[in-house]
Amino acid sequence: MKIEEAIQQPFFKNEKVKASINLIYTSNWLQSNLRAFLLRFGLSPQQFNVMRILRGQHPTPISTCEVRCRMLDKMSDVSRIVARLHKSGFVNQKEHPADKRLVDVVISAKGLKLLEKIDTEMHETEELMSNITMQEAKTLNRLLDKLRK
Repeated sequence: MKIEEAIQQPFFKNEKVKASINLIYTSNWLQSNLRAFLLRFGLSPQQFNVMRILRGQHPTPISTCEVRCRMLDKMSDVSRIVARLHKSGFVNQKEHPADKRLVDVVISAKGLKLLEKIDTEMHETEELMSNITMQEAKTLNRLLDKLRK
């Protein structure tokens, strides 16, 4: 569906304004679908992001400050997210050995198991991109990277 139809706005100031609005609309659409998918597993997108960061770091612990730097959503309250994940048994946390103000986090076996389960069903979210080819996705990635330069 064209952005003009989706938001019922036939005219834009120029193509760059249209592209900006299209990016925001599409990002919200993707996030909404991902949120609905992850809800089945009892996770928010931010919790899923933290768990994936920790899985990539596993078995080495990482501070919550470093997790915050790697987050897709920089406005997330990492301490609160980690506390909820810890309460659910998906992560383990301990005091940082060199700086008592920091907390080190590592994904637990239960967290790894949940991510494995999510991975087996992740094809559902990948279907959201089924209308574009791999080459188009590569071009889109290149353009998005260029936009952020």
